[in-house]
Amino acid sequence: MKRLGSMTWEDVRGLDAARAVAILPVGAIEAHGPHLPLETDVVIAEAMAAAGAAKLAAGGFDPVVLPAFAWTAAPFAAAFAGTISAAPETVTALVVDIAKGVAAAGLRRFAIANAHLDPTHIASLAAAVERIRGESRNWTTGAPFVVAYPDVTRKPWALRLGDEFKSGACHAGRYESSIVMAARPDLVNDAARRALAPNPASLSVAIREGRRSFEEAGGPRAYFGWPADATAEEGRRRIETLGEILAEACEQASADRS
Repeated sequence: MKRLGSMTWEDVRGLDAARAVAILPVGAIEAHGPHLPLETDVVIAEAMAAAGAAKLAAGGFDPVVLPAFAWTAAPFAAAFAGTISAAPETVTALVVDIAKGVAAAGLRRFAIANAHLDPTHIASLAAAVERIRGESRNWTTGAPFVVAYPDVTRKPWALRLGDEFKSGACHAGRYESSIVMAARPDLVNDAARRALAPNPASLSVAIREGRRSFEEAGGPRAYFGWPADATAEEGRRRIETLGEILAEACEQASADRS
C-alpha cells in the first residue's frame, strides 16, 4: 500500500493520474470510554482506508493513503479530558485545501474515509464535499476532479455495519471496540472493557431529541453500546465491510464523472 507521507515528491509526480486515488482517513481526538484511546476514530479511519485501498488496487486503481486528519469538531465529547475540538468551519476549509493540494499534485480522485460520527463534524465534511464539487472545476483541466465520501451514518452504508451501529448506541461500544481490537489491540484496556456494563442509550435518538453532549445523551463515561461483547474477529469483518464501502463509493463517483 502506498502512503503519501512515505513517498518522495518524484514518486508522487510519477503516479498515473488516470488510476490514482488519494484517500484521506478522517478521525478525531476525543473520549472513547475508559477502555479505548482518544485516537480511536483515527485508528478506524486508517483501517478503513487501508482496506479500501486494497480493494481499489484489485480493481485496477492506484490508491495512495494520505496522512490521517485527526483535528476536527468533537463537541459531544468536549467535557471529557483529552478531547480536542476544532471549529467546524475550520474543518471544512482544511479538507477543501487538502483536496486542492491533491489536485495540484496532478491527482484526479479524492476519497474520504471517515470514522468520526459527531453530527457537527459530519456537517462540516458534507459542506467540504459540496465546496470541492463546486470549486474543483477551476482546479484542473481535462479530466474532472472526482470526490467520494460515503457517509456511513446514512443508508445504504449504515445498514451494513451491524445491529449495534444501526441502533445508534455505538460510540466505544461493540462496533468500535471490535475494530480497535483487530487493528491496534495494544491500545485497548481489555480488563476495563470486559468490566463495562451495557449502555443501550442511542446517540442517534438523543441527537434527534436535541441533546448536545454524551452526558445529556446518557453516556457519563463516554461510551454507548456493548463493549464487553466486542471481539477481534468481528472487528476484522467490520474493517472488511468499511473497505468495501469506500471502494464502492469511489468506483461509483468515478463512473458518475466519466
